[in-house]
Amino acid sequence: MQTLSTPVTSEASITSTMIPRRKTRPVRVGDVTIGGGFPVVVQSMINEDTLDVEASTDGIRRLHAIGCEIVRVTVPSLAHAKAVAQIKQRLTETYQRVPLVADVHHNGMKIALEVANHVDKVRINPGLYVFEKPNDHRTEYTQAEFDEIGDKIRETLEPLVVSLRDQGKAMRIGVNHGSLAERMLFTYGDTPEGMVQSALEFIRICESLNFRNLIISLKASRVPVMVAAYRLLAKQMDELGMDYPLHLGVTEAGDGEYGRIKSTAGIATLLADGIGDTIRVSLTEAPEKEIPVGYSILQALGLRKTMVEYVACPSCGRTLFNLEEVLHQVREATKHLTGLDIAVMGCIVNGPGEMADADYGYVGKQPGYISLYRGREEIKKVPETNGVEELINLIKADGRWVEP
Repeated sequence: MQTLSTPVTSEASITSTMIPRRKTRPVRVGDVTIGGGFPVVVQSMINEDTLDVEASTDGIRRLHAIGCEIVRVTVPSLAHAKAVAQIKQRLTETYQRVPLVADVHHNGMKIALEVANHVDKVRINPGLYVFEKPNDHRTEYTQAEFDEIGDKIRETLEPLVVSLRDQGKAMRIGVNHGSLAERMLFTYGDTPEGMVQSALEFIRICESLNFRNLIISLKASRVPVMVAAYRLLAKQMDELGMDYPLHLGVTEAGDGEYGRIKSTAGIATLLADGIGDTIRVSLTEAPEKEIPVGYSILQALGLRKTMVEYVACPSCGRTLFNLEEVLHQVREATKHLTGLDIAVMGCIVNGPGEMADADYGYVGKQPGYISLYRGREEIKKVPETNGVEELINLIKADGRWVEP
């Protein structure tokens, strides 16, 4: 089992800029595959009430249209579960099939069994699926109590596992730091170890029923806890011969700049370790705002290329034009393209060297003039006023331009 728990030291690996990913099994969710070396999948969740079929259908369609590959809906009741069937039908009639995930909480066996017929994956929370009432006066858990609760979990989980197994569908075992089961809190404390053991308990039940279409998540609102939990889980799963894909996310990250930074800190740290097969950026904003952040994280790490990669120097006293303004102009003119690296550099001192990996370069040559590059080759010098237009012409001449 390949793991990134220890640094690699071979000369080839030191010079490689590719992030080696932890080997995981492929798990199908509708027409999308998570794990198995497939590209890291970006997903999100609508915030409409699932009982509102039209609003939910519209929300799913909006997310999918901007690149969200899997969409989750909340299913808190049996009525919500039945509404998902209508949502799925409306999507087929008015748009297309979209991979759907149902979020089931709180003693949800009947709900989960119903909605399993209508979605591609069911997400359960081990801390809530079989609710254990807290006891503030407890001093120990006897083996008999452990076994009794374990039997209850298996009894409640088995019908769902069998249903998903027989339908060829998937399950996400989604542990949340803030809702660990009473036994886990009592035994391990409020720790990453408790999160890992909670997931492993459910994994083992699934495996005993010959069901392995599993995706695992260990979300926390604190980045250090989230990172530690996933690293520990990956290590323990590797030791146990488990190769399930991992769903990454910092839950309740908040909004605005800090919410994005917080999500990126947790998700990108693990992806750089090779850990993670699908991600969700959780923002207290419209779900559509999450998708660009997710793709930007993957693009920055070189894991997916879904937009133009812009390279730009920070500007200094040598800069020969308004770098911020020109970068904005270049971005606006080319942001609809995919798969290109475009550099905007203020002068020729560092420009050509720093942008050597770019497909095209826009470099300050002398006051009033800029040079356009294709890779390392200087193609032409043009007046700054025509710079963006000439850059577009160069891209067109190479057959790499598409109209917005």
